Amino acid sequence: MALKTALQKKIMALALAGLASFSLTACGGSGSGNGTIIYANHQNGDAFTDSLQAAFKQQADSAGWQVEYLDGKGDGNLQIDQIAEVIEKKPSAIVLIPVDGVSIVPTVKQANEAGIPIISVNRYAEGGESFKAYSDDLEAGRLQAEFMAKNLPQNAKVVYLKGTSGQKSADQRWESFQKNCLERRKDIELLAMADAQWSTAEAMKDMSLWLEMFPKIDGVICGNDSMALGAIAALRSAGRLQGVFISAVDATEPGLKAVAAGDLSQTVKQDAEGQAKATFELVKASLQGGTPADIEVPYTSITRENVAQYLK
Repeated sequence: MALKTALQKKIMALALAGLASFSLTACGGSGSGNGTIIYANHQNGDAFTDSLQAAFKQQADSAGWQVEYLDGKGDGNLQIDQIAEVIEKKPSAIVLIPVDGVSIVPTVKQANEAGIPIISVNRYAEGGESFKAYSDDLEAGRLQAEFMAKNLPQNAKVVYLKGTSGQKSADQRWESFQKNCLERRKDIELLAMADAQWSTAEAMKDMSLWLEMFPKIDGVICGNDSMALGAIAALRSAGRLQGVFISAVDATEPGLKAVAAGDLSQTVKQDAEGQAKATFELVKASLQGGTPADIEVPYTSITRENVAQYLK
């Protein structure tokens, strides 16, 4: 609750700095851009970032902003081409969820040189200048680690379904889980780990293979809810879901329902609405010509004990 209050105070501070209400025309008084905001998503169809985009759109529509939404389709080269094209049109700001945080850097720098503010949300480029609305993925991994370390039996055997390797969110969640669980409870054995690319289908495929290979699996740790749902489907099909601790990240609606049903043991809430609100405030500030501070949105651990307060 204290973390949430701190976030609310940070966002309120931006609002009190003269950012409470204005239109794009008004903020265009800073003299930059063509009055359009570009929202460049990494890939439509991702449960979390779809929720994030919907929450941002609701706020942008209420403010009367003109926003163009782009779908990178999980293709880094396509996203680079999309943003390079819109830079030529000189938008007032670009909201960016990069497909690849490394390859997008020259394009971010190109926008910097053109004087176009970049607001990174959820993920960010590994170079160039941008304002960031983000959650600390090390915290997500730590919360998963603490839950598993507390609940797994002695000499437990676990598997890990990772998001796309090379993406900071996937790498940091894994690194933090490893540090805060596997290195502290030496009795827990990691049987296997796979890059399931955030995908339900890939996770189901990997989990099905592991169930054939390993007669005992006590825990499944997943980088997001989508992969957890794939693992659950495979476990249920094999008649081995009962008694397996499963942890995930995002607290999407399907993930929360799985927690309520007792299939998913934990999901770590990545706050889509909180990130969207922070993004909205950063866009407003940048359009005013300001240099706002990055905003960190905290994670929350959700289990059967507290899931009811998060279900809609």
